[in-house]
Amino acid sequence: MLTIHAAALLLPGGGRAPVPGGAVAVQDAVIADFGPYGELAAAHPAARIRRWPGVLTPGLLQWDAVRLLEESYFPDPREADTLGTAPLTGEALDALGPDDTWRAGSVRRGLHRMLRHGTTAVAAGPTAPPALITAMRRSGLLVVPGSARAGEPVLDPLAGAAAVDTAIAAPLTAGGRADLAAFDAPDEAALLAAGGASCVATVAAGRLVYRGR
Repeated sequence: MLTIHAAALLLPGGGRAPVPGGAVAVQDAVIADFGPYGELAAAHPAARIRRWPGVLTPGLLQWDAVRLLEESYFPDPREADTLGTAPLTGEALDALGPDDTWRAGSVRRGLHRMLRHGTTAVAAGPTAPPALITAMRRSGLLVVPGSARAGEPVLDPLAGAAAVDTAIAAPLTAGGRADLAAFDAPDEAALLAAGGASCVATVAAGRLVYRGR
């Protein structure tokens, strides 16, 4: 079934102008079309409609995925009272002890946290562990060639971004993979200020992999 994802503002990427009241039509795993909601709804009257608040963008690219998953511990929600909710690194990670049986659960939760930040693609170099690559792909993320950025790894792909265009995996393209993220922010400036934590939905290859509301 064809699904139309609509929002108050669509940022298609690639330097193209924002589309107020924009939408993206998704057929299976690919983008069928995008533009003003009224035009898409008229062209596809039988489509299922998903309306999201705020801004709709292409999915974001996480450059630091391998480092985040290998060098951090993502606490279980049941551990929040003792370990908090932020990823643990450094001495806090060392305090967990030499037994790394926690790793599988941490990776799973870390991948979910990435989806909750609008991430649909992750960069990985040739030395990335094959098991980690498999886990990322199984979560619905697209794995692309690339190396982690310098400095401390950051969970939010929008952190420090001057424009959303610099944080997306690829601009929207008819016939391209249907990767989208919806954010509860009124415009691009507000989205950059709020960051990926304002994500309310993530669509990877046409599948709704995260929904916050």
